[in-house]
Amino acid sequence: MTSTHRPPRPTLPHRPAAGGHRSSPPGPASFGDHLRTWRQQRHLSQLELADEADISTRHVSFMETGRTNPSREMVLRLCERLAIPLRERNALLVAAGYAPMYRERALDDPALAAARKAVELVLKGHEPCPAIALDRCWNIVATNRAAQALLTNHVSPELLEGSVNVFRLSLHSKGLAPHIANLAQWRAHLFERLRQQIQATADPVLIALQAELLEYPTPEESSPLVLDGELLGVVMPFCFQSARGTLSFISTTTIFGTPVDVTLQELAVESFFPADEFTAQVLREIAAAPI
Repeated sequence: MTSTHRPPRPTLPHRPAAGGHRSSPPGPASFGDHLRTWRQQRHLSQLELADEADISTRHVSFMETGRTNPSREMVLRLCERLAIPLRERNALLVAAGYAPMYRERALDDPALAAARKAVELVLKGHEPCPAIALDRCWNIVATNRAAQALLTNHVSPELLEGSVNVFRLSLHSKGLAPHIANLAQWRAHLFERLRQQIQATADPVLIALQAELLEYPTPEESSPLVLDGELLGVVMPFCFQSARGTLSFISTTTIFGTPVDVTLQELAVESFFPADEFTAQVLREIAAAPI
């Protein structure tokens, strides 16, 4: 967005923990409860998990019932075989009586300065197209100028207070929902992404978010919009009705993964690209407007 004024750098404010207005259901208390929950979440029998971890079925059974307390190495091996996210691996370690292994720090922690700079470069480099950085619960931790303009101009201020959730912004009647031309299609896409994440993480905060979103009004079904050159199952259009006309976007998600840090493993950047020349031209014009 070119002007005589220098565009503001993307900000990375510290956000409170995600969760919305609903309380999270309590999680399993003991290591055995944790292990059983994750085994069932992965649709594995005790025999199948035993084979994966190269231990006996009896050992798995004894750990789940609390008759055997696993070693720290065994906890980590089971977490690896079950593909458990780092945050939940810490929970299993603590439940088994060991110290957490993976650090979790606020993104504004001095130790994460390099990572924060990388996020700023990605967001800034994507202009004039919108891009947002998100935490594990789809709360916004940073945006570039293009995304800020989209949200500020089309979303009720009350939805931009506190911890701002992008799913809530997209589907709430006071958010972007009235402006999304293919709302039914986009809603189904978001719910599928949320379902897959819940399946992978069993995160109670995401489960509560899903329940909240299901209470929002259901839009009328519409014919799916297909973009020129679209590959079904790969590209999902996001068609937005603006004052300048309908803008068409496709999006990608970038993950900043690391095997030793919870914060960075859960950080993602959602980048939107123009799906047609009209949208690209409008974005260039918005970028050239004075701040």
